[in-house]
Amino acid sequence: MLKVLFAVITGLVGAALLHLVIILALPYFSEKDAYTRVLAEGGRHEFHLLPDLRDRAGLVQEDPFMELAVCAYDISQGPIRIYAQGDVPFWSLGIYDAASNEVFSINDRTAAAGILDVVLATPAQLALLRKALPESINQAILVETQRADGYVVLRTMVPQKSFSPAAAAFLSQAVCAPFEWRSHQQF
Repeated sequence: MLKVLFAVITGLVGAALLHLVIILALPYFSEKDAYTRVLAEGGRHEFHLLPDLRDRAGLVQEDPFMELAVCAYDISQGPIRIYAQGDVPFWSLGIYDAASNEVFSINDRTAAAGILDVVLATPAQLALLRKALPESINQAILVETQRADGYVVLRTMVPQKSFSPAAAAFLSQAVCAPFEWRSHQQF
């Protein structure tokens, strides 16, 4: 009986210590999530090119054959438009909410004419947009998300060094900005 009591007490003390370690380590890990790291790259609604893995310790690109750019967004005040075009061998886009859940993804093989043109909005914003769809976005893909904040990752392939200038131009000219649509309706 004494051995059972000793085992139970040891288990409870061990569980308490484990919970204490987890609680004390939580701030360290909570500041290392992807959304926080994207926000640290710079302001919202603009793409930020990620440096090569060897250049620094923050958010980096690890694949030597890919170039990446990230954009943090907040659509609480209105939708955003993500647009890019260029002569690159391959591109892909991933949209994630602040909890890093993938909301939408697309690549140049599934986009119309290989052009990236996406409008990201909340359900209410999309309903207003669909009532009177502006001509400027009639070919855009309308994407709905429940959460107002998140981030976008745009990737392009660089199979050889000679593709680097085109990839850099594609990513640096990409747009991730609030969609300016004037209406009497409020988002």
